Amino acid sequence: MSTASLEKSRPTRTHWLITLYAGGGEFCDGYILSIIGVALPLLTADYHLNSFDSGVVGSASLVGMFAGGLVFGYVTDRVGRQKVYLFDIAAFILLSAAQFFVSDPWQLTVLRFLMGIAIGADFAIAGTIASEFAPRNSRGPLLVVMVTMWSVGAAVAYVVGWAMMSSGHDNWRWMLASSAIPAVLILLLRFGTPESPRWLLSKGRNQEAEAVLKQMLGPDATVADLEADTASRTRYTDIFRGAYLRRTIFVSVFWACQLLPIYAITTYEPTILSSFGLADGNDSYLGSVVVQIFFVLGSLSGILVINKGRRTLLLWSFGLSAIPLLCLAALARPAPAVVVVLFAAFGVAAFSSQCLQAIYPSELFPTGVRATANGFATGISRVGAAIGTWGAPVVLDHSTRLAMLLGAVICVIGWGTSYVLAPETSGLTLADASSADADYARGRARTSHDTSSTTPSPAVKEPS
Repeated sequence: MSTASLEKSRPTRTHWLITLYAGGGEFCDGYILSIIGVALPLLTADYHLNSFDSGVVGSASLVGMFAGGLVFGYVTDRVGRQKVYLFDIAAFILLSAAQFFVSDPWQLTVLRFLMGIAIGADFAIAGTIASEFAPRNSRGPLLVVMVTMWSVGAAVAYVVGWAMMSSGHDNWRWMLASSAIPAVLILLLRFGTPESPRWLLSKGRNQEAEAVLKQMLGPDATVADLEADTASRTRYTDIFRGAYLRRTIFVSVFWACQLLPIYAITTYEPTILSSFGLADGNDSYLGSVVVQIFFVLGSLSGILVINKGRRTLLLWSFGLSAIPLLCLAALARPAPAVVVVLFAAFGVAAFSSQCLQAIYPSELFPTGVRATANGFATGISRVGAAIGTWGAPVVLDHSTRLAMLLGAVICVIGWGTSYVLAPETSGLTLADASSADADYARGRARTSHDTSSTTPSPAVKEPS
């Protein structure tokens, strides 16, 4: 009798819904972290903030993400995916609404920090739960869709912000509070999401895990192919031991190098475009909307190549991202059309590999510490993002071209780190990819199965 297997199944309606609900959190994350880019100049004018104070407000949520990722990734591995999955979205709603009532910049800074904690928790859980439900051959494309929702949320934030620019006094309050609306919708949709069968197995709750799989795949579903991935314990220190230390360093550094220029540019995009003479006033926000559309397209483009090579995608992404930033740094007075084209090229190149922020942490660590590793990498990467967001207004006050040059240098550092440390995990099951004994080839993963095979892959040799 044939059995239904989660690793070998085709994506079902349930797979897509789980992915989209996880992506809904990414949408809220992108919206919350980008709407501040539209509201911040208005807030700065209202409270007469200097560049340092403006940077503190803008980066507060990223500092919160550092704390949220470090703590709630581990909590997720201990208490379950589903509980944290609902808690963080509920926090989005309350904190978003509270922003409307602030009377001082320090109050907004505290709220943005707390929102960052919730976002850090969501980053740790969303990719984890989506990957643990995804079939082997569909994991990459499904997570591309999930991560693209961040770019969609950022683009929608700029559209909403631009539309609200002329809404009158305190329009920045309405902008910031508006993030409660998508959060309410996502919370309602997330109710009923089942607990991860992999996590249930890791806690010895085999009957519950089997029940979830039978509900998804039918009465012939089996948990047999998940057991190898769920034998690990939940200990925070495990991600710093043996083979996992190298993976933790790799994921944290490449993620930080991706986010530092992206967050700096996204948060201050209207200001940057205005400094290049693209537009003044409200029109600069419309220019930001156009650029954000290319960010979405770039994120979606990852679906074309993600199953052909994780490592290859990452290297090309970093390399191509540096080129338009170098051009913006070199050109003294670029034409507005050139500025738009270069930022669009950066967006497509940089965002094409954003999916790897969810894929690599999920594939390189076992169920017992998967969310822990995801959360730790989220936290460390936000140190880079916070540095970029806090330092961007200071550098921009000095020279926009210098800011673009620094962004290019960060991309080059990311490329070098990825060249040395990035493994190839395409085509592997989560059990194979996350095994402490598994090593990787620099090209395609050396595995005995192709995309249609049902036999497990052996361990592969690490490159010298």
